[in-house]
Amino acid sequence: MCYCWLRGAGTIIATSLVRAGIGRVKIIDRDFIEYHNLQRQVLFDEDDIKNELPKAIAAERHLKKVNSSVEVEGIVADVNFTNIEKLVSGTDLILDGLDNLETRYLINDVSLKHNIPWIYGGAISSYGMTLNIIPGKTACLRCFSPDSSRHRMGWTCDTAGVINPAPFIIGSLQVVEAIKILVGAELK
Repeated sequence: MCYCWLRGAGTIIATSLVRAGIGRVKIIDRDFIEYHNLQRQVLFDEDDIKNELPKAIAAERHLKKVNSSVEVEGIVADVNFTNIEKLVSGTDLILDGLDNLETRYLINDVSLKHNIPWIYGGAISSYGMTLNIIPGKTACLRCFSPDSSRHRMGWTCDTAGVINPAPFIIGSLQVVEAIKILVGAELK
């Protein structure tokens, strides 16, 4: 099972994994769709906004129509230290499409604790990055940046914006790495 969040890159990740036939995809997001999301979040449309659907529920509905052989579970939740372990239980791989550094540190810690590979990804403005974090094999987020408080004043999608190609590219690269990990291909 793969686990992902629905920001710009998250919609690309979820769509690509379901289209690739990944057996089970769990989507966690607390937010509702807004018009300004539509330029970069390919899973949603204006009807989802009119129907006031949470992102996770709208994504589940759309993705079940794409590939009925994949089990898609949309969960409306605010991921935090009280529920993250339960949410990732039984997961083979975590992919993040987040815009929240504090939650990424939670993912880092639970990934290491439960030996679950995590593919970090982020896009902002016209920039993006991705990193495979494989417990016991690669460096982790805290290895690069031990203290999350140093980054609190950084750019966000709200302050810097994001153009739609950036999350498309980053999400696509994350899925390439996810498929390699899930099929046991050598990481290169």
